Amino acid sequence: MCPTRYAAERMIGYMDLQGLAEARLEDAQALLQASRYDGAVYLGGYAIEIALKARIARTLAWAGFPAKRNEFQDYQSFRTHDLEVLLHLSGVEEAL
Repeated sequence: MCPTRYAAERMIGYMDLQGLAEARLEDAQALLQASRYDGAVYLGGYAIEIALKARIARTLAWAGFPAKRNEFQDYQSFRTHDLEVLLHLSGVEEAL
């Protein structure tokens, strides 16, 4: 079940999240090519986080993923930056 319609209208859609993840991955690759390893690792991790959140939204048939604090009101377990937790919630953990 998707969070309330009003909240869903303000959420970032999972296709938009996927596009953001791909853009951050491209940024990470550019930093890697420039030997800026710390920035590349950081943005690579951020790209993974965004991609997992897109997958969670798609798997749960949500219009988008909660982005603001008030949108997480009933979904506190999804309000995380922990990649292991997001991987588990995404449903693809076993595939890896």
